[in-house]
Amino acid sequence: MAGDSETVTLLEAGRDQSQDYGRPAACPDPTGGPSSGGTMPQHVAIIMDGNGRWAARRGLPRVEGHRRGVEAVRRAVRSAIDLRIPYLTIYSFSSENWRRPAAEVADLMGLLKLFVRRDLADLHANGVRVRIIGERDGLPGDIAGLLREAEERTARNTKLTLVVAFNYGGRQEILRAVRTLAVAVAEGRLAPDAIDAAALTGALDTDGIPDPDLVIRTSGEQRVSNFLTWQTAYSEFVFVPDFWPDFDHATFLAAIGEFQNRDRRFGGLSARAG
Repeated sequence: MAGDSETVTLLEAGRDQSQDYGRPAACPDPTGGPSSGGTMPQHVAIIMDGNGRWAARRGLPRVEGHRRGVEAVRRAVRSAIDLRIPYLTIYSFSSENWRRPAAEVADLMGLLKLFVRRDLADLHANGVRVRIIGERDGLPGDIAGLLREAEERTARNTKLTLVVAFNYGGRQEILRAVRTLAVAVAEGRLAPDAIDAAALTGALDTDGIPDPDLVIRTSGEQRVSNFLTWQTAYSEFVFVPDFWPDFDHATFLAAIGEFQNRDRRFGGLSARAG
């Protein structure tokens, strides 16, 4: 997955074709879940980790872990819709994942095509807008076209913005933004002293998308793996022990409940301190 432990796969459409994103997520025992009066995150970002280890522990091929991982993506999207969370970002394929064996990369690119065929129409029908972040230059033409199709087809949807980080790296994104600003300065369109945090933010792939309030990482690993490096400066992190294929509505609710118990100070004094 996109984390440095596994290869994440939103891309594997797999054998399960019941992609009904409009179907309500399961309603588990709410104990430990979000408070009805608590602040809900407006943007949740997820580092989906553990597909391969999930499969290995069951004596299954990695592809089965990836297939089950896609089912978890569908559950997460349904949960975000049910909870009225406006933005959900998933780390689907990192810029470092190209270092994997060529055969595995080729399989993942083929699975992306399956995903577009099987899921995009249902996402669109349920009001989900797809945004892609990451480096587009150098992608195979058919893959770049599929990503463009997903964005263009869903561009006017407003129920949920699903941000897919594909061929993405946080440091690389910042470098691209800096180069964009440098060109603007060189061409006389931007004064050097006009470069501030807002200018850099506007040059990032995520321009127009609020920073994540909550970042969830599965599999028990506690690192960010070059994910949304600039945008997560003040995010709350919840590290979940479950592997990504086991992620469900109850796990999502529990993570939000933990988020609501945090005291977000943004560098200031605690509101609870009075």
